[in-house]
Amino acid sequence: MNDLKQLLKDVTYTVITGTDEIRVTDLVIDSRKAKEGCAFFCFIGANSDGHDYVQDVIQKGAAVIIIQKDPSEVPALAEAADKNITVIQTADTRYALALASAQYFDQPAKKMTTIGITGTKGKTSITSFLQTILEKAGHKTGTIGTVGADVGGEFIKTETTTPESYDVESFFAKMVENGCEYCVMEVSSQALKLNRVAGITFDYAIFTNLSPDHIGGAEHKDFEEYVFCKSLLFRQCRKGFFNVDDEHFPAVSKDATCEIRTFSCHSESDLQAVDIEYLREGDFIGMSFGTKGLVNDQFKISAPGEFSVYNALAALITAHAIGIDLQIMKEAFLHVQVKGRMEQVKISPKFTLLIDYAHNAMAMEHILLAMRKYNPKRIVSLFGCGGNRSKLRRFEMGETSGKYADFSILTEDNSRLEKCEDIIADIVTGISKTDGEYIIIPDRKEAIKYSILNAREGDIVLLLGKGHEDYQDKNGVKTPFDERVIIREILEETGYPNE
Repeated sequence: MNDLKQLLKDVTYTVITGTDEIRVTDLVIDSRKAKEGCAFFCFIGANSDGHDYVQDVIQKGAAVIIIQKDPSEVPALAEAADKNITVIQTADTRYALALASAQYFDQPAKKMTTIGITGTKGKTSITSFLQTILEKAGHKTGTIGTVGADVGGEFIKTETTTPESYDVESFFAKMVENGCEYCVMEVSSQALKLNRVAGITFDYAIFTNLSPDHIGGAEHKDFEEYVFCKSLLFRQCRKGFFNVDDEHFPAVSKDATCEIRTFSCHSESDLQAVDIEYLREGDFIGMSFGTKGLVNDQFKISAPGEFSVYNALAALITAHAIGIDLQIMKEAFLHVQVKGRMEQVKISPKFTLLIDYAHNAMAMEHILLAMRKYNPKRIVSLFGCGGNRSKLRRFEMGETSGKYADFSILTEDNSRLEKCEDIIADIVTGISKTDGEYIIIPDRKEAIKYSILNAREGDIVLLLGKGHEDYQDKNGVKTPFDERVIIREILEETGYPNE
């Protein structure tokens, strides 16, 4: 649907010049992608302002300019008037793009069952849990999130957890075209703040947990705004499922307009986990738990840590509401593997090797304390820290690993434009506050090789920081670096295990 008036039918706007009785070729927010006949939406961002590029897009043949500033503040609009180009003014161009994009792609979200997940931690894992359950039940399912977009057999890399609204609607449309019945997507606080999912009424939404994150800079001015933005999802869904154990549950749910159901590990709720146990049997590491409330049964999951039980409960309460058979859920839980989230790579029954995205002290502490409950011989923590980011993170990660791991291997992560040795020196500053033992191996592949060849019977070895990433960012250049591939190369090169 390309008729401008129809595209904007749910948007409040004023025609400044030209007419809204016009057809457009595309909807664009990047002036470099402007083309003949397109509608250009002027976004005001942290580092750039689309209103400054009006003249550029006019020269490239844009048919419509959509602004949110007063026309008098955009001098280039004089040329638009001379050329009889349509200029539309609206209060929020991001909101307008979201609603126009839904119309442009013929409302694809309404043709699927949509599930949105928000919270600080757990979004990616719950997405994988639900996709696995739904597909085992015979329902083709698309996903959008941190690791990219699966649009039903085709995988598309994304730059952000929740892309811009045009891309979201485009992915939805591809899912529908590819026969998807369901879409499970991570909904970030930034996406809610910036109207990337405006106009979508989710069938189901999930709240995982909240802790301080994304505060400052161009993200959220304070924690209160962060909480508020998370809460917005529950004003645009039909049923909301909440982790009632999280202290921020009351604040996130208080203005919800949806039907509310709760899950927990430690409180009375609609679905509560009981008899939680940590399981490590041969090369299996995971959890077992019972449930009471909406579902009364026993489950085992192939993901370690109590936080994995919370993720399973979120998936379970949602799948139960959908009507998925319990036996299918049980089978899915035993086989689900979330890329880069406590992902086990089976090498030897002698020790356990896990890959995780933990790239700050809070996430690292969370994991190290969880691993301690498996009574390992040692916890070996291999990690680095990203360059061109706060030095405080390096100090904190070093101190955390020194406190909670038995042995740390300090190496590179995405050093970006900094020197790897400078970053490691900062990590050492933190770890030196503890009695933790460590070794420095700057080359990450060599560090991983060392962790494998020197693993002891009963160890849990954690490769932290990269998770799902398949590249390394060094000196401004991204080169391929997928830890799964690296591990295979090491095994082939060394012949391990060679006993």
